[in-house]
Amino acid sequence: MATSALAPSAFAQDITVKIGVLNDRSGVYADLSGEGSVTAARMAAEDFGAEAKGIKVEIVSADHQNKPDVASTIARQWIDQDGINAIVDVPTSSAALAVNEITKEANAVFVNSGAAASDLTGPACSPHTVHWTYDTWALANGTGSAMVQTGGDSWFFLTADYAFGHALERDTSAVVEKSGGKVVGAVRHPFPGTDFSSFLLQAQASGAKVIGLANAGGDTINSIKQAAEFGITQAGQALAGLLIFITDVHALGLETAQGLVLTESFYWDLNEGTREWSARFEAIDGDKPTMVQAGVYAGVLHYLKAVEATKSTDADTVVAKMKELPTDDPLFGKGEVRADGRKVHDMYLFRVKAPDQSTGPWDYYETVATIPAAEAFRPLADGNCPLVQ
Repeated sequence: MATSALAPSAFAQDITVKIGVLNDRSGVYADLSGEGSVTAARMAAEDFGAEAKGIKVEIVSADHQNKPDVASTIARQWIDQDGINAIVDVPTSSAALAVNEITKEANAVFVNSGAAASDLTGPACSPHTVHWTYDTWALANGTGSAMVQTGGDSWFFLTADYAFGHALERDTSAVVEKSGGKVVGAVRHPFPGTDFSSFLLQAQASGAKVIGLANAGGDTINSIKQAAEFGITQAGQALAGLLIFITDVHALGLETAQGLVLTESFYWDLNEGTREWSARFEAIDGDKPTMVQAGVYAGVLHYLKAVEATKSTDADTVVAKMKELPTDDPLFGKGEVRADGRKVHDMYLFRVKAPDQSTGPWDYYETVATIPAAEAFRPLADGNCPLVQ
């Protein structure tokens, strides 16, 4: 567990805020969250000018190893013994749902960026949780509907066998069927996995036009590499990467990843604001940021705005103010936090460039479509969140 504190301020400190960045620092999601999310949280505190506003920000971090029991133990220790006020990031939906239950009963805020399960703002919604960056409903709505509309009307899912994979398969199946397509089958693989050959052969034998990859991180990278070895795409079946991050494309290389259609809420080259922040991030981290790391930055920034406005760290008070204040930052633009805790902003449908289309390092995406905020996320009334009357 690493600890850091910002330098002392010349101004009197009247509020101390302790933020815990809890994520994967050694496994399949380390590249897309990991230390980069800690960097993003520190940048948010610095850009907010917390010291000058009388707010002392302490940031700690820990590795939950993608295990819900480990995540729960750390969260309880942070809240009960270390005085942590807010936990952020937490990829791996099973770990996120575990932390969500702990912060729900405690005086602590949970700003999730890394996990995908839309249940966090559905049946499992909490008065202390804000789900910032994306979710399975938004991914399904973006990539799933686009694939069906372009002829990919029969699907077979290759699904990570835990909460995230199940939710992504469920939400994408609903979009495929609503759009006029059909689901011909699915197979679930262990998480994390290494050998996907038997699962890919089942997908190949299904004859489905689209193989939906309801997994993420290293699992997706290995699935795509092994699918290429089997000649699956060359034989005419399409791969739909339902959750692909720019670090995955970086690891795959454009020769392998070209043509993939994917949905994200952030890309470093969207506009001047994203380029400027991403250049600063890259100077520290060494890589361009993922949408998860961008979401940590924007989520911490909005959390600190609410702390400043309320002069409080009480979870009920701060989250209520986060929902009251419009969101506005250089990475996601203007938006809002809804009553169910869902942060709402535009999403983007991207296509991975071919090698001869790329002009330099990290020039990977072309924008296919912008999905307006009002259409990007599940309607408030459809989530079965108990907070929504």
